[in-house]
Amino acid sequence: MRAVDYWIGIPLCFLFTQVMRLLGKPSGPKEPRRVLFIELSEMGSAVIANPALEKARDSLDAEIFFLIFERNADSVRLVPTVPEANVVTIRDTSLIALAVDSLRFLRWARKAKIDTVVDLELFSRYSALLTGLSGARRRVGFHRFRAEGLYRGEMLTHRVSYNGHIHMAKNFICMVNALLASQPEVPYSKTFVSDEEIRLPIQPVSEEAKEEMRDLVARAYPNYQPDYHRIVLVNPNSSELLPQRRWDPENFSALASMVVEEWEDVIVLITGSARERDEAQDMAQKIRHPRFLSFAGMHELTAITALYNISDVLVTNDSGPAHFSAVTPIRSIVLFGPETPRLYGSLGNTESITAELSCSPCVTAANQKNSACNDAVCMRMITPERVLESVRAVLDRQTVQLGLVQIAGARGVSRRIARH
Repeated sequence: MRAVDYWIGIPLCFLFTQVMRLLGKPSGPKEPRRVLFIELSEMGSAVIANPALEKARDSLDAEIFFLIFERNADSVRLVPTVPEANVVTIRDTSLIALAVDSLRFLRWARKAKIDTVVDLELFSRYSALLTGLSGARRRVGFHRFRAEGLYRGEMLTHRVSYNGHIHMAKNFICMVNALLASQPEVPYSKTFVSDEEIRLPIQPVSEEAKEEMRDLVARAYPNYQPDYHRIVLVNPNSSELLPQRRWDPENFSALASMVVEEWEDVIVLITGSARERDEAQDMAQKIRHPRFLSFAGMHELTAITALYNISDVLVTNDSGPAHFSAVTPIRSIVLFGPETPRLYGSLGNTESITAELSCSPCVTAANQKNSACNDAVCMRMITPERVLESVRAVLDRQTVQLGLVQIAGARGVSRRIARH
């Protein structure tokens, strides 16, 4: 994907920049009415972008659309800001599928009368081409300005300055602010984005969905008692585009072993997709503890919020689940190495753990998330014992709270008996 984006993307961006200059400005309404957001490859970013989507919908009074790779589409559905009918997908299973769906998208964009496109990708030439050729009157995206490299043509009407020192959710808000600007700016967007603007709402989960998830847990662990057992989730997976983000599976196994030994009422479940099931089962078999189990592939991604609602702690690499958990009450413990939580931290009830090495973060927009690191010391320096401290803080606090509730309940019973 990176090779195609570089060797084919750069010349095509140059070519179509000249073509668009000859064709002139596309027609369309003076104000944004049908706004398409593009975020193709990062499932977590689809959640991080939600505050920007909500602001565009509410401040612009616009209809919102979203373009994403088909394999990642369920991540947009975790927060119902974009109507299901407005989620548009592209297959990336092969170059032929990619080309066919790209042409299909360009035809759809004109037929749907998309007048504004917001490219959320970090300097991707492919998304720049989709944005430039969409026929939209307004085209918003990150522009390199004086930075070397990162060339992706000159097809944007609203060129936003990417800021690597503020959270990505704020960078996305800046794109919407560019559309709200009263006059042209170089660069967009000269606005202040507060922490309050990037809050994610907790999404309601029905009791029926929770009960169905409890049944799935009972299928994996027949002795499961919802009123007694607590659930700790571990997610050892991360995108194959950046394997340096992965904490060693042996560390996850060691952490799980310590957890099930310390708390008799805790079940540890390994989460993941169906294609990650074998890896999860291998990890569980190495420990061979009845309360350390594979749960990978047991449910669809859209049901993950139900799992998080009935669980107590999530320990995860810096990956999609860290952001999916932000729309639920669960406490997430996220392990950072090549990335930084200052830029990609979960917006939910979370704690970020990082070694804070001088070489981190080594993954930036400048290198298009293509780190040269061949030894992720930053992840090795995070020990299972250190992560256990954070898990212990959550579980022990719950134990204390449960004890106080039981004491209060017992006192209430005593008072009723005395009055009787």
